[in-house]
Amino acid sequence: MPPRPHLFRAGKPTTIVSWTSQQAQSPLCLRLATRRCISADEKPLPKADAEPGPNQEQLPHVSEEAAITGKITGEGGPEIEQGTPVQEILKRDEESQEKAPKVMQEQVQPTSPKGTRSFSTSTRPRQEAMISFEDEGIETSGHKFDLPALPLPANMHLKYRYSPIVKQVTNLLMRDGKLSVAQRNMATILNHLRTASPPTINPDRPLIPGAPPASHLPLNPILYLTLAIDSVAPLLRIRAQKGIAGGGAALQVPVPLSLRQRRRQAVMWILDAASKKPSRGSGRGQFAQRVAEELVAITEGRSGVWDRRGGIHKLAVSARANLNIRPRR
Repeated sequence: MPPRPHLFRAGKPTTIVSWTSQQAQSPLCLRLATRRCISADEKPLPKADAEPGPNQEQLPHVSEEAAITGKITGEGGPEIEQGTPVQEILKRDEESQEKAPKVMQEQVQPTSPKGTRSFSTSTRPRQEAMISFEDEGIETSGHKFDLPALPLPANMHLKYRYSPIVKQVTNLLMRDGKLSVAQRNMATILNHLRTASPPTINPDRPLIPGAPPASHLPLNPILYLTLAIDSVAPLLRIRAQKGIAGGGAALQVPVPLSLRQRRRQAVMWILDAASKKPSRGSGRGQFAQRVAEELVAITEGRSGVWDRRGGIHKLAVSARANLNIRPRR
């Protein structure tokens, strides 16, 4: 604070100075500095003699580049001097159409008489546009196979594009829900059956009746797989039923199996036999390789699955006498 004046001091004159005169003023260097402004008559500052760097030069506009490219190729680019018409801009922007003047809205929106439609709700034009391969007589020259007959059959569905036995074996090969791994193993099995040498059929353990010659099996790996599985598939299963003869003793009763149940039992035997085989290498395709070798062994009559099938059938024949026993109440 400034010192207070002492009014009762008599001997010296007293000078009263206001606070506004003692306020701090701006520095001298700022007050003396002059501002330099370039007028219209004055020339701009000279540019630097050094050439601009690669990142200092401003790139041309996209339309300018397109015009230069069209001029070089002779195709003709966009007209740079003429801008985009307002109607085209309004067609692309619906919000601008609502705010545009009414005259421009009429130019953009096509006018149609009341009570008419720009489209037809009748299904007759669609029926006339449908093409029938047989009626029109479309040439199928150049196609390896003929065009499919319309309407498409029921077995052309996407979910049923594989053979039923291939799909069933793939599902039995699957572990932990990894379907892609099971499909890869199934492809390895079929590829091994296709590239393997023709099997030697054992007359003591023949395949099911109606099987083609052994030399034809590698040509159709799916048929090869079907014959190997159906040949060792059991016809019956043994069920232990309690109280059928009185008391708590259980009697063995043979029960017939359906085609899908027979194949499932055969595949489970094949997978069990393949899992007990020693591996001859390493890799993710070793199990599929062992399953394929087990299928070849079944076709040649060298697999132990034949013995398991024979044992089930012998037991079922010996237990067929229990079918005539009626359960007591």
